[in-house]
Amino acid sequence: MRLLVLGGSFNPIHLGHLMLAEEVAQEFSYDRIMLVPSLKPPHKTLGQDPGPVARLGMVRAAVEGNQKYLVDTCELERPGLSYTYETLEHLISAFPIDGKPGLVIGDDLAAGFSSWRNPEGIIQLADLILARRGEVPSPLEFRHRVAHNLLFPVSSTDIRSRIAGARPWRWLVPAPVAQYIEDHELYRVNRA
Repeated sequence: MRLLVLGGSFNPIHLGHLMLAEEVAQEFSYDRIMLVPSLKPPHKTLGQDPGPVARLGMVRAAVEGNQKYLVDTCELERPGLSYTYETLEHLISAFPIDGKPGLVIGDDLAAGFSSWRNPEGIIQLADLILARRGEVPSPLEFRHRVAHNLLFPVSSTDIRSRIAGARPWRWLVPAPVAQYIEDHELYRVNRA
């Protein structure tokens, strides 16, 4: 199988994540999409984190019944920071992947990519694909391809803010994720 990998905190997963994954998979002919929720991203602080169990629950709810998607929990099970290089090593050994997996990252991460753990190793293990995020991308000295994805103006930060502020948010996430958030009362300011 040709595999596209999309990792992230998914706090919460939203339609922008899923639309991006679908578009990149189609543009570069990947059969399956692997979502990898991170435990502790090294370059990001998790705001209003409901915890890894809840974030994984939302990811699973988002893609339940969709055979194109897989979810891997290696980063949630591995203690410490979540490093992409280690994740790629795991995925390559655990799944029957044809050729190199594709690794999609937002072009907003291009400037810091050289500071990731073992960026040269990442490029050896995977085909790096930069997805448009609506910002002027920084140059990237590593071999990569550029996706022509739709700019989808939604972020997990905005969704959390909308929920906390009692503003409309339900149509920014798949219906099962909205139900999960409501059932578990996530991201509310005055949680009991």
